[in-house]
Amino acid sequence: MQLVVARIGRAHGIKGEVTVEVRTDEPELRLAPGAVLATDPAAAGPLTIETGRVHSGRLLLRFEGVRDRTAAEALRNTLLIAEVDPTELPEEPEEFYDHQLVDLDVVLADGTEIGRITEIAHLPSQDLLIVERPDGAEVMIPFVEEIVTEIDLEEQRAVIVPPPGLIDESQAVIASARDEGATGAAEGEGADAPGTGKDA
Repeated sequence: MQLVVARIGRAHGIKGEVTVEVRTDEPELRLAPGAVLATDPAAAGPLTIETGRVHSGRLLLRFEGVRDRTAAEALRNTLLIAEVDPTELPEEPEEFYDHQLVDLDVVLADGTEIGRITEIAHLPSQDLLIVERPDGAEVMIPFVEEIVTEIDLEEQRAVIVPPPGLIDESQAVIASARDEGATGAAEGEGADAPGTGKDA
């Protein structure tokens, strides 16, 4: 399985280094020296990472064969793509890779269907589950254990306990009914509290 782990930014200095926008929670694994990455556009790669370092809070990479600023600038906006074993799991049991979460059914604790996860948005403050409702509308669910109380990969579902106003008005009555009958799940009975989603 191929997953985007970074996007190349501007050139840094004159010796071929580039800044990168990291799109993985495991840059030390995916963006380590020696890693060979596919690219989008494909003609730019594959690229082998020669060195990596952090400078002023930004990750800087140098690739084999890229020796000057001109060559580095030519790679700007290129996506870096890692090959990931779809059966591979994060080291922490309460964390999940994005591809494990996409397509999970999202339900309330009483089983009421909310929709299906189509994307994970990684924001500076928190991760969001982008959920497509049955009518095609989208709702963003903060991926925090107070709201997402269980991720069941075997059943392919995510159980949520949304606060008032998170789900649209047409779901208000259903959400209220759920609140009355799902205090056990909300308090963690039988629920595996999730951690953040991981890109790759």
